[in-house]
Amino acid sequence: MADRSEEEQLDVVKRWWKENGTSLIAGAALAAAGVFGWNAWQNYQQGQSEAASVRYQQLINVAMANELDEQQTASARELISELTDDYGKTLYAELALLMDARLAVQQGDIDAAKVSLEQVADNSSRRYVQSLAWLRLARIEVANGNPEAALALLDEPISEALAAQQANVRGDAYAALGQTDQARSAWQNALELAESLDQTLYGVQFKLDDLGAEEATQ
Repeated sequence: MADRSEEEQLDVVKRWWKENGTSLIAGAALAAAGVFGWNAWQNYQQGQSEAASVRYQQLINVAMANELDEQQTASARELISELTDDYGKTLYAELALLMDARLAVQQGDIDAAKVSLEQVADNSSRRYVQSLAWLRLARIEVANGNPEAALALLDEPISEALAAQQANVRGDAYAALGQTDQARSAWQNALELAESLDQTLYGVQFKLDDLGAEEATQ
């Protein structure tokens, strides 16, 4: 009777394994594949970042010359296109767009510069990089005689690390509007913020001095 009971138990196990064993093996395989897939994805991401870093350093080496000749400009543009097309999800692609805007300004193509900066401002998930784009767009608007548009951009949630630069550009916008009191206040705030953040902010004191000199002659 005991032997029969053992045989029955074995049959139960066999039936259970027949019904469920395949799914268990498949589940284990999927779990293993998931771990492997995640590790492979992490390795891929790391590889992408490293490759993008190399390309970006190449871009810096080319683009940081004081004046680029046609060949250097073409090389820089090619590297920027490669970074934005092949490594679009990385930080380096966004930095490449900022560099693209810089090159466009140097070449006098303000519209192209704005397109690159707006792409970063609209799409970046990195607050600091996004803030850089807003600040540079604001500077362009001031230079183009659109201080009101600059002030609107400066109302964006710009990173606290760039607060001094934000106040500086705000002062430029107010000065362009002829609002000297607001300009002075913004520039003074910029100097105070720079000191509190242990940053160096060039040119602001000269602008304040010039503002005082202009008032003295009136």
